[in-house]
Amino acid sequence: MISDDALQQWTPTERREAQALVRAVLDRARTLGVALSDPPPEPTNCCDSDCIGCVWEAYCGEVAYWRDESILRWTD
Repeated sequence: MISDDALQQWTPTERREAQALVRAVLDRARTLGVALSDPPPEPTNCCDSDCIGCVWEAYCGEVAYWRDESILRWTD
């Protein structure tokens, strides 16, 4: 199982990393018996052209914020 410190330092930069982080946070919360808010919904409007300002970049930021809020729920 991944530690809280490792979760806090994990900053996703692309789709697969963000998805893996969501799974890791949900797994950790489930192990601790802590209920979380739903993770941010994945974007559905990506054009898959690797453009600057991709919707997945914004999603990664949303996941990082959700991760931080989630960790606060089980550390308070």
